This record gives sequence, C-alpha cells and structure tokens, in this order.
Amino acid sequence: MWAGQSKWDKGNEPMGEINVTPLVDVMLVLLIIFMVTAPLLSQGVNVDLPDAESPAMQQNVEPLVVSIKADGTLYIQKLAIDIKQLAPRIQAMRQQKPGLPVFIRGDSKTPYGRVAEILSLLETAGIQKVGLVTEPHR
Repeated sequence: MWAGQSKWDKGNEPMGEINVTPLVDVMLVLLIIFMVTAPLLSQGVNVDLPDAESPAMQQNVEPLVVSIKADGTLYIQKLAIDIKQLAPRIQAMRQQKPGLPVFIRGDSKTPYGRVAEILSLLETAGIQKVGLVTEPHR
C-alpha cells in the first residue's frame, strides 16, 4: 500500500468549469476581420450601376458577368478584353458550361449604343437570355 499523498488532494482538485474569455476574444477578433474584409469582396469591375426597381434574382450558379465602364472599356469577370474577343470567349465559356447565365453590368454613364453593341455581339455568340444588372433605388 502506498503511504504518500495523492496528486489530487482536496486543495488541488481539477477545475470543473471552462474559461470562455479567450474564446470570446478570438471570436470578436474574427468578427471584426470579417466585417472589414466583406465590403472588399465585391465581384467584378467597379462601375456606377443605374438605379432601377426590380426584384432580386436567386442564383445557385455564379454567372458570367460582362462589365462596361463609362469610358467603354469591356471586361469579362475582372479581365479586360477587346470587343473583338467578346463573342469567341463567351462561346468557349458556354461550351464548357452550357447553362451559364450572362449578365451585363453597364456603368450608368455608358452610352446606350455601346450596350446595344454588346447585346448584339452576345446574340451572335448564341446567347438568348441576358440579364442587365442594376442598383435598387436609393
């Protein structure tokens, strides 16, 4: 029989509760990080969209976004392209993903003729449905 004292005497009993203060500190830091970085994660090119009253669309697939800046610069997603490359690139992307939706994000100062030209090129690429992205009324 062992006559020494046990490691768990009455004065040194293990603590039966969890200290949650460090957990709360870490969660608050993560919350602040997400709040700061969330506005920076906007998709596409920064354009000043026109205001229009329309219902929000629910999409499960990330759409193909064609952006037109006020100066006429054209982008697919975030990649600047020449207007001559638009139809072939869209056709190649749609061959890989046939049901891929296509949206146009045109700056509010973009001339309507430029948007119509893009719509015409998308039609020649075989795109039947095109969505126009707008901002809700402020």
